[in-house]
Amino acid sequence: MSPEDTSGKSSDTKGAIIYETKDVNSVQHEGMSIYSSDPKKSWFQNLVDGFREYELEELDPSLTPAERAAIATARSPLKRHLKNRHLQMIAIGGSIGTGLFVGSGKALRVGGPAGVIIAWILTGSMVYSVVQALGELAVTLPVSGSYMSYVSRFIEPSFGFAIAYNYLLSCLITMPLEIVAASLTVSYWNVPKKYADGFVALFYVVIVSINLFGVKGYGEAEFLFSIIKVLCIIGFIILGIVLVCGGGPNNEGYIGGRYWHNPGGFAHGFKGFAAIFVTSAFSFAGTEMFALAAAETENPRRDLPRAAKQVFWRITLFYIISLTLIGCLVPYTNKHLFAATSVDATASPFVIAIKDAGIKGLPSVVNVVILIAVLSVGNSCIFAGSRTVLSLSQYGYLPKIFAYVDRKGRPLVGLLLCMIFGLLSFLSASPKRPVVFEWMMAISGLSSFFTWGSVCICHIRFRRALAAQGRSTDELAFKAQTGVWGSIYGIILILIALVFQFWVALFPIGGRPSAETFFSAYLSLVVVLFFYMCHKLYTRNWTLFIRAKDLDIDTGRREVDLDLLKQEIREEKEYIASRPIWYRIYRFWC
Repeated sequence: MSPEDTSGKSSDTKGAIIYETKDVNSVQHEGMSIYSSDPKKSWFQNLVDGFREYELEELDPSLTPAERAAIATARSPLKRHLKNRHLQMIAIGGSIGTGLFVGSGKALRVGGPAGVIIAWILTGSMVYSVVQALGELAVTLPVSGSYMSYVSRFIEPSFGFAIAYNYLLSCLITMPLEIVAASLTVSYWNVPKKYADGFVALFYVVIVSINLFGVKGYGEAEFLFSIIKVLCIIGFIILGIVLVCGGGPNNEGYIGGRYWHNPGGFAHGFKGFAAIFVTSAFSFAGTEMFALAAAETENPRRDLPRAAKQVFWRITLFYIISLTLIGCLVPYTNKHLFAATSVDATASPFVIAIKDAGIKGLPSVVNVVILIAVLSVGNSCIFAGSRTVLSLSQYGYLPKIFAYVDRKGRPLVGLLLCMIFGLLSFLSASPKRPVVFEWMMAISGLSSFFTWGSVCICHIRFRRALAAQGRSTDELAFKAQTGVWGSIYGIILILIALVFQFWVALFPIGGRPSAETFFSAYLSLVVVLFFYMCHKLYTRNWTLFIRAKDLDIDTGRREVDLDLLKQEIREEKEYIASRPIWYRIYRFWC
């Protein structure tokens, strides 16, 4: 790519780009223009100016659509306000939500304690491979709307279009669902139903307000939310060990693996295990969120690898250990587990274990944490949805107005779209709410599997492109610890999970086959295929994939000098190798 490829920018031969801006109130930082307030204006004038569009130089019209889209996502004027501590907590606590606190109750009832542990270990290993692959891509190419950008660049545009819209629908739908879930969670304290709409409005305003503060507001909120969730899980692990050893107020004596023998380790045999595979995946949804924030991270090369590595600790400590303790403390025949369709603490196996031990007061504390977890998911949905809208517009898949980013780095039109969909939460007052929300959930049911599978394919294609273009992995600041084989492993497990879900959707446990049951579980696939075929028919481009030698693996890099980068990577490796073994082990995992 030559320096003349775009107007208002300069570039080295490797494709790293530095852009100019027409905004007079901006300063340059790491090649990116950052808006600063004018001290001569009043605070109100600066506030109003902050909402005005951030103007970038127009791209060269002679560029191909693919080149224009790649450059647009690379130079997106989103603010780089996320620090290492934000990414660490987003990585550690970003996916700890109702899937773990409440969804694990239904999983325990259907699959039994052994089924839960096996499902979560397999899903955790799959997600670990996905996050490693995504970490490598995000560190190398920290572009806006990363999932869609990678799929369109490393596979082909139609597939990227389908995956992006599926992900966007998931975010737009999940946000109002989580707001309603938060309002229902409050009912644990016997709040009158007539106040339900008031809580919906309150939580809606809270989530929207957080995101109007920009990426810094999102980062600080998730930092606080994640700390609370992590402390809750750590506290439960300590308490659970005490209870398993017989230290509870009820003094039942040593419990150990009692419930693994009676009523048993598996509730419905192999089919029960297959049925909870998607439930376990749902509990990990949001793990990939750290990569979506790559374009808004101060130092992605330093911070993103650490965030990607933290997934191992989250899987091991927070999921496997806590769920093992749950399996020891709560039998899958417990009557309270059959309320697992609820979102309040009565359906949570964590609360059931505490109540059965005779401990008072703590269930309300856990319910507060569940409420925070629900709001955290809603907060992440509006963040992710607005960035996906921005990326779709940059690729020409939405009108240009949706690419509006103000001088504070907020994708305002994308935020507005998410806010409009968030108003669906007020359907909670409708008598048709259960039916409407059931089908809304069906649209996003398998979204995570498609997102994760596409990431693994992108990683494989990225490595293939490096080899085909005579490049090596020595130029990568972070290489996936699981390598290409980890991505292959992830794809295999995802395919197995989809087969399991197809089987259970067609022949549900304890029920008869029906079209409603099947499509409520598999509607996401129909959505993906619909968008894929629509794009193919519209563009008349029947290419299944872009050839490896033609893939763009440079646009979006922040490192201008790759030779200097390689030298820095060698020096870092030599430094780590010179340190004691405990430090080398620490750096490998953290």
